[in-house]
Amino acid sequence: MTSTRKNLVFAGLLVILNAVSAQMLTWDHYLFTSSPPVYPSPPTAGIGWETAFAQADAFVANLTLEEKVTLLTGVAQGPCIGNIAPIPRVDFYGLCLQDGPASIRQATYASVFPAGLTAAASWDKGLIYSRGLYLGAEFKAKGAHVALGPVAGPLGRSGYGGRGWEGFSPDPYLTGIAMEQTISAMQRSGVQATAKHFIGNEQETQRNPTISQNNDTIEAVSSNIDDRTMHELYMWPFANAVRAGVASVMCSYNRLNSSYSCQNSKALNGLLKEELGFQGYVMSDWGAVHAGVASVKAGLDMNMPGPIGFLVTEPSFWGSNLTASVNNGSLSEMRIDDMARRIMSPYFHLRQDMDYPPIDMESGNLNILGVQPYFDTFKFGRANVDVRQTHAQLIRELAAAGTVLLKNTNNALPLRAPKTIGVFGNDAGNPTNGLYTLSSGGDYEYGTLAIGGGSGTGRLSYVLTPLDALKIRAARDGSLVQFLLNNTLISDPAIAFQSIAPSPPEVCLVLLKTWAAEGADRTTLLADWNSTAVVESVASYCNNTVVITHTGGPNTMPWAKHPNVTAIVAAHFPGQESGNSLVDILYGDVNPSGKLPYTIAHEERDYAFADITNSTELQETEDPNAWQSDFKEGLLIDYRHFDYYNRSVLYEFGFGLSYTTFSMSNLIICNVYNNRNITARPPRTAIAPGGNPTLYDVLYRATAVVTNTGSLAGATVPQLYLSLPQVPGEAPTPLKVLRGFEKVSLQPGQSTMVSFDLMRRDISYWDASQQEWIIAPGAIGAQAGFSSRDIRLVTSFLPL
Repeated sequence: MTSTRKNLVFAGLLVILNAVSAQMLTWDHYLFTSSPPVYPSPPTAGIGWETAFAQADAFVANLTLEEKVTLLTGVAQGPCIGNIAPIPRVDFYGLCLQDGPASIRQATYASVFPAGLTAAASWDKGLIYSRGLYLGAEFKAKGAHVALGPVAGPLGRSGYGGRGWEGFSPDPYLTGIAMEQTISAMQRSGVQATAKHFIGNEQETQRNPTISQNNDTIEAVSSNIDDRTMHELYMWPFANAVRAGVASVMCSYNRLNSSYSCQNSKALNGLLKEELGFQGYVMSDWGAVHAGVASVKAGLDMNMPGPIGFLVTEPSFWGSNLTASVNNGSLSEMRIDDMARRIMSPYFHLRQDMDYPPIDMESGNLNILGVQPYFDTFKFGRANVDVRQTHAQLIRELAAAGTVLLKNTNNALPLRAPKTIGVFGNDAGNPTNGLYTLSSGGDYEYGTLAIGGGSGTGRLSYVLTPLDALKIRAARDGSLVQFLLNNTLISDPAIAFQSIAPSPPEVCLVLLKTWAAEGADRTTLLADWNSTAVVESVASYCNNTVVITHTGGPNTMPWAKHPNVTAIVAAHFPGQESGNSLVDILYGDVNPSGKLPYTIAHEERDYAFADITNSTELQETEDPNAWQSDFKEGLLIDYRHFDYYNRSVLYEFGFGLSYTTFSMSNLIICNVYNNRNITARPPRTAIAPGGNPTLYDVLYRATAVVTNTGSLAGATVPQLYLSLPQVPGEAPTPLKVLRGFEKVSLQPGQSTMVSFDLMRRDISYWDASQQEWIIAPGAIGAQAGFSSRDIRLVTSFLPL
């Protein structure tokens, strides 16, 4: 047995022993019936924005109390999805806030980029940055000051979550890197980014309060999260966002430990502003404010859209009520000043006071919430400005990079100019009811799914469908393309294929889709529209069946091991260049390099460990606090759960095939902390954006050599996982956690060294009793490979 093999076996035994010895703590729901109060709201000092903060301070000092309150309270009568009214006396033209994380939803002639999930599946930091840069440029060119994205919440606790595709991955490290890259790029373009939704917004079901049959208020679902899980999982990517200098953070609809997120002082004052040192402003999600003075004191800085609900005729908890509260002494004007400075600091930092583009005139006509005429004088430019530039090239490249090849039996792919091609499935062609139906519903039968629905969708100026792109390629190759898009007909093999000739085609492509949108959670993890019957019917007819999925999260694939299903491609939500990016992969113009940012399990019941809280009993309840979502699984979501309980999966986190092969060698970990002693506790220092700056000190650097051992050029993603020690008396620590990745492109036979910097935070756990990040005693295992279960190299190091 080789030494490498011995190390792998030894590491496996350690993992099993650690799992057995970890103490499973009893869940006490009583601990989550209230959230500890944290007051007062910490004032900003403009750390990192010192010059802009001084400008903001001078600006606010020149405002009347009523004008300050104008900065804090949205107005529904405006052209954008969110509007802060102009203050003409001081030459302030207001703020335009626009959805969303993948596109300017409320705009014409704007690009629809690949979803956040697709970007994460690329595992390509450079492409994720470019996506943010181009998104930011389009928002700015349309006159939007604030882009309502990117998304770190939902993180992706449940595969059923309706909005998981808007964010990046259920892994906090991967999401944190994507947040940091996206925010840095967007704000480099000059638009304010918004990290949302803070925090615990892991399901759509009962995210807002409802009215019962007896006309009583049933409160929103409460996400009940313990302190360690909060820090190591759900807060982790928000820390990256704050460290990147994000302008704003949007608080979420749900309750957190029984208190509404937008008036939860522990979350906003304590975790976000005090512990993470957030210098910008907290805005509410639309209609998520349930109190006036209480929400202000709890740390909320901006009320959106302003009225209590979405209608312009509704009153506001804020506005003139805040003015009255200051005047009667129930609210300090110092707090109002701090809120205004927080809003104006990023405005000046990004130079939005200097020749900023005016609002596209067409925005107001597209705003379903806006009411015209406007009471305020917004600064408008011409209508229908085309801001797309050459962004389609990046969209196509990123969509291909985020496409994951899951199965490829006998090198079924890439296609080699087949003479006959069959295309099946209602996801292949054009929608029959327009290109902007996605916001209100996804139950249309025909049409490819390029993006999901709700506020994160986009208005497609065009979409090149898979069928269109295949026809173009087929014409070039002299191939015959035949297609059937009716899933009901396809499901009946007795009649589905009668008109195809020659029969069967050399290759049959089956395109499936899975709708996901804000406002509702998925009810199944199967692809939509009778997908299993569709695949089985085509596979029974065609012995070379390639299945392509367009989906906003994991799908179960009961047909995956069918012998005639020779290849499976997960294309996620690719944006407007859907067909081109897919054909690039299918024909090998682009070697697939995407990796799963989540786990695909065998069956739906495998995901029950973190299910959506819902039941018939809850739907009919008269108990106002009945909706309780206990995050009992703690840190063990997605691959962490499957690894800890040694569960088999269909396709693991980080997995993805290529048309070439790669090897990895020579994993080395070195202490790079200048030979200084590493202490268990981080040195105490002044808090900066992101928290204690020493948490981001690089203590170790891991290196490995990656080689392209195949015959084709290609890219891959070496991944580094750490096995942190189990802590006695604590809930289970995951057996491995992602702590490094890099995308590398290599020619055949070429090798390169990759390095992974390990910061103090990366090797620490959150000690709730000490309220501190602590490096636990004991050896830390390091595992490098090409997925969470394709581990090629193992070593360990001892920090203390």
